[in-house]
Amino acid sequence: MGQGHVRFRAELRALLPRLRRFGHALTGSADAGDDLVQDALEKALSREDQYREGTRLDSWMYKIMQNAWIDNRRAHARQSRVVQPMSEDIVAVSEDGRDSFDAAISLRQVREMMTRLHEDERAVLALVSIDGLTYQQAADALDIPIGTVMSRLARARNKLLQLMESGAPTAPKD
Repeated sequence: MGQGHVRFRAELRALLPRLRRFGHALTGSADAGDDLVQDALEKALSREDQYREGTRLDSWMYKIMQNAWIDNRRAHARQSRVVQPMSEDIVAVSEDGRDSFDAAISLRQVREMMTRLHEDERAVLALVSIDGLTYQQAADALDIPIGTVMSRLARARNKLLQLMESGAPTAPKD
């Protein structure tokens, strides 16, 4: 194994928590998010020779994940499969049990409401608000103009706020 190969794999390992957060945000499920990460890692490892030194590995991986997610959604639409309910396996940690319970409920509500956003808005919201990427980094990762990131983020935040305030169930616009 060459030095570049070892470094590439080490950087991939370091990205795993961020990739998992992005996968969860896109899919709305920890299990489906992990499956998406696994698919993306398999593609990245099999195409390691396509990765160019100096390219942001996180942006490259986000793009692979987004493309894999879109491909999976298209395949599921063709097969007319039912979307799995969001898993309940993420629990907020707190010293006070009541605070922990309230935080878990709030987190669950936000996750549920995020699934009701359009997939493009959800991707931008996840990268900027959850993963902490700058607008430019998100634009690079999704291969869209920065203005598009800004408008999608504004729409996503407004819709999420409206959904949280109303509590009214609405169908996703995917």
